[in-house]
Amino acid sequence: MDSFLEFATTRIIPALDAGLWTSILLIIPSSLLGVAIGVTVGTARVYAPRPLVRVLDWYVSLFRGTPLVVQLYFWYFALPYVAIGGFRLVLSPMWAAIVGFALCSGAYQSEYIRGGLLSIKRGQLRAAQALGMTPLTTITSVVLPQAFRRALPGCGNEIIYLIKYSSLASIITVSDLTGMGRSLAKATFRNTEVFIVVGLYYLALVTVATFVLRAVEKRLELPGFETKKD
Repeated sequence: MDSFLEFATTRIIPALDAGLWTSILLIIPSSLLGVAIGVTVGTARVYAPRPLVRVLDWYVSLFRGTPLVVQLYFWYFALPYVAIGGFRLVLSPMWAAIVGFALCSGAYQSEYIRGGLLSIKRGQLRAAQALGMTPLTTITSVVLPQAFRRALPGCGNEIIYLIKYSSLASIITVSDLTGMGRSLAKATFRNTEVFIVVGLYYLALVTVATFVLRAVEKRLELPGFETKKD
């Protein structure tokens, strides 16, 4: 039997490198869409008319209250059997995973944005209106930028979670890091070595994402409000 180092360099790493790019192509659009959905839904839940707020509350409750695995199964396996006006939507494994991750992440992101918006003092809204700003301009130019800064740590954590949740994509046949690792482990019966390296790949992804998110937080930090360190 090959040594661990030889097996890793000749079999594991080449296989996982292919899965790594698939994971990246899954994580990036899911994260961006999740943030976009979170900002839109979170803002609407604070300022939209009551009937729309109720609908969005149901959306958040549904996606936060059901397992992500079940959601992925629905988008890939069950959705093709749901006919709307005689039309059936069939998603590829990759798109089913992106839709599932984005909608689920967006539900959680909306809670952070909503909390950030509610933390802004009402006096700022009245001051902006006194200056002649429209309600939409007030929200987009005054309130939302402040709320997003306050919500950014929570939103960043959700992106980190999404990187790890992306490993679930393999259950709907996406050949990501975990999917490639499972295939290689099944073919070689060397589960321990394979999944040690898989774990290191995810650790590297999370480390890079954490560094980038901290840089973004620092970039968006308001002058005079930097976190003081001992």
